[in-house]
Amino acid sequence: MRPEKTTIVEDLSARLNRSPFLIITEYTGMSVFQFYELRTRLASAGAQCKVVKNTFLRKAASEIGYPDLGASLNGQTAIVMGENDVCAAAKILKGFGAEFQRPSIKAGVLDKAILSKEQVQALADLPAKNVLQAQLLGVLKSPLQKLAVLLNEPGASLARLLKRKIEHQPEAATS
Repeated sequence: MRPEKTTIVEDLSARLNRSPFLIITEYTGMSVFQFYELRTRLASAGAQCKVVKNTFLRKAASEIGYPDLGASLNGQTAIVMGENDVCAAAKILKGFGAEFQRPSIKAGVLDKAILSKEQVQALADLPAKNVLQAQLLGVLKSPLQKLAVLLNEPGASLARLLKRKIEHQPEAATS
């Protein structure tokens, strides 16, 4: 392999290593404006879209230990990578695809496990990361809150009982 091609593969390998996810798309028929718009939307989610040659991607993926991407590497390929949330990138791709009918998702890789097109679509349907974190926090907080109420109840009951007793005592008995 020529030195410049080796450099391209090494750069692509380094990018793939930094990214916890990879989404492979077919961008045939996209205009320059549409591609620019897609890149802008992905950048807001901390992801980037890059056109790659299939042979370079195949070589880089095998170098870093990705599973065989096989049939998903045909046609005009663009990849989406990022250092943040895969769901946000998948959501943007799904919305963009619905709006412009391009790009089409071919496959994905998440933590070095291959994902089908349907699995990537399912990731797009998940709530945002901060919403999932809030839901998890609510689930974790609920038993602790119930425990605090339960532990506090005997003392609170005694206080209410004493308060009622004091309020219902005749005035003469207190003087």
